[in-house]
Amino acid sequence: MKLLRRIFPHPHLTILLTLVWILLANKPSLNSLIFGLILGIIIPFVTQPYWPDRPKVRNWPMVVEYMLVVLWDIVVANVTVARIILFKRNDDRQPNWVCIPLELRTPEAITFLAGTITMTPGTVSCDLSAQGRNLLVHCLDAPNPDEVRDQIKQRYERRLKEIFE
Repeated sequence: MKLLRRIFPHPHLTILLTLVWILLANKPSLNSLIFGLILGIIIPFVTQPYWPDRPKVRNWPMVVEYMLVVLWDIVVANVTVARIILFKRNDDRQPNWVCIPLELRTPEAITFLAGTITMTPGTVSCDLSAQGRNLLVHCLDAPNPDEVRDQIKQRYERRLKEIFE
């Protein structure tokens, strides 16, 4: 088991890198699979010293739920942003800064939250307070910033708390 852990220090990353390489190759083949596996073994092995504390996932079913929620929100946000850009006048838009107080404490969970917000069209994570207690988010159109804050806390932060903490 220790030998396996030495060869595959981050097995999930190995699988992810292999799949990404196959997708980037644009044509699935045995060569793509082998080269993807080589990259998937070498990259985690070389970067292992930079990962002193691997994040501990506490709830795997919640990871799947989180991914589905994020994918759904990205699709909905794409349509919403397209409607705002195409049909809403500039004067009628209400861009806003929203400060989100965080209950999350682990750096991995906060990073996932910030990345999720940035990946969702119409919102961008801009800053994290020095103590890591607040996240500043810019919204393309947010007439009610409190609603945006509550939605982020309910849809993302709550799930991330169950996953990581």
